[in-house]
Amino acid sequence: QEVTNNVCDFRSKREPPLDKGSIPWLGHALEFGKDAAKFLTRMKLKHGDIFTVRVAGRYVTILLDPNSYDSVLQNTTYLDFSRYAQVLMDRIFNLRLPNHKPDTEKTIMKRYFQGESLSNLNQIMQNHLRTLLTLEMAGQNRPDWKCDGLFGFCYSLLFRAGYLTLFGGEQNRNCTDAANVYKEYQKFDGLLIKLARTTLNSGQLWELLAQAGLRKNSSSWIQSYRQHLQEEGADEETQRKAMLLQLWATQGNVGPCAFWLLAFLLTHTEAMRAVKREFESVTVPSTAMLDPKQHTPVFDSALEETLRLTAAPFITREVLQNTTLYMADGREYDVRRGDRVCLFPFISPQMDPDIHHEPEKFKYDRFLKADGSVKRDFFKGGRRLKYYTMPWGAGTNACVGKPFAIQSIRQFVFLVLFHLDMKLCDPEAQVPEVDASRYGFGMVQPNTELLIQYKFRESANF
Repeated sequence: QEVTNNVCDFRSKREPPLDKGSIPWLGHALEFGKDAAKFLTRMKLKHGDIFTVRVAGRYVTILLDPNSYDSVLQNTTYLDFSRYAQVLMDRIFNLRLPNHKPDTEKTIMKRYFQGESLSNLNQIMQNHLRTLLTLEMAGQNRPDWKCDGLFGFCYSLLFRAGYLTLFGGEQNRNCTDAANVYKEYQKFDGLLIKLARTTLNSGQLWELLAQAGLRKNSSSWIQSYRQHLQEEGADEETQRKAMLLQLWATQGNVGPCAFWLLAFLLTHTEAMRAVKREFESVTVPSTAMLDPKQHTPVFDSALEETLRLTAAPFITREVLQNTTLYMADGREYDVRRGDRVCLFPFISPQMDPDIHHEPEKFKYDRFLKADGSVKRDFFKGGRRLKYYTMPWGAGTNACVGKPFAIQSIRQFVFLVLFHLDMKLCDPEAQVPEVDASRYGFGMVQPNTELLIQYKFRESANF
């Protein structure tokens, strides 16, 4: 049960504008949960780029000026990430870790998601993607088109390959273990938003993950993480719940991201041609493999543009002690102990027209200069921005698995475009609208499927 800050009804001039809403205690909770992007955009127009709203008994200060984000991200003394993370762990996963040490867990993960360990993971992931894509087409006559939903196609393949790569599982001809986990995970994923607001039981999925980290074919990272949990005194049930947390953290965004990217490419002919042309130039001769030493700036820009349009996490901090936020323009605002501070980079910088021209449009080359090199100079209010997109978070809580996730998506899109002819069932179809209830939880998802047809190429190439 959230507890209201008893003296919040009176605010001083040094505090952000307060908007309590018309419903006692609940405040703006219903609007916030229904479509956070729409609600917070309206609040920004009303109050400016910093304001406080009441949400289910809590007072949440929203900061939407990217030039001022470091005031939050670098204040690790009075603005705490781990407490709010623990709230979500409790609600979504019914998980309470004894002696929870986020820094230790991050150190363990860093050890296995960079350097030679990362190269090994990438190779294993690539092998699983190839195997699963081959199985997907097994029994299919090569000249025949197969119909499917693009979201299900991307999510299923990337999830199962990622699960086999990181968590192990029975790798047999049908990959049934991974398929069963994905089937149960879909049920969990469909309940995610409800889980974030009330606790439900995900016991069946916990049971399927019972051996993760205990099998020899689990990744070194998940084995080390499991050992860490055991050393910290977590019982078997808690360990299984922690495996589900890591499954969601590592697999919940990659599939949806690949869906959005392919959806944009299929509906933007020029972008598709440019990505295929680049892939062709960096393919190892006489193979169906990307040259890992070659850069792919066109693909990277298309991916970054996809993330700008569809990555929408909240960056939330608990206020441990009364403290002051220092804005880039010299303004100062006090925030109170017990409140929360929240950044929502989806609104700004990602969809801010002062930063990105025509922000609602997909422009595959938005992050490229005229000479084809990477563009990193973006401005707001005459200031060069440190944060012009933030799909991976920032500061001490930036995503450790970013390089692995990017390479997984790159390999997946490469394999799909190299081996398959793919087209929209309806040539006039557009990229679907988003499910607005999922703003704040990483990658958004579509509210409808995008129907596609695909078949193996007679000769694999571009």
